[in-house]
Amino acid sequence: MNDEMKYDLLTELSSRLEADLLESFLEAHGIDVELFQESVGHSAFPVTIDTLGHVQVFVPKDKIKQAKKLLDEFNVQD
Repeated sequence: MNDEMKYDLLTELSSRLEADLLESFLEAHGIDVELFQESVGHSAFPVTIDTLGHVQVFVPKDKIKQAKKLLDEFNVQD
């Protein structure tokens, strides 16, 4: 079933802000990004209990290697 999916999970982050920054960084390098977050975790009072509030970052399968290298660069900049 995973072979049918066009996107792979790149990483999971603990905040929407960090996910938005990573999304902008990757898109600036030509990589499309899809973010997934449980709706209860994205509220006026964000929480990070267990997986609530965590954001999954997906990128196209054919860009996953490039995205992983860029993720390393992004993490160094933090």
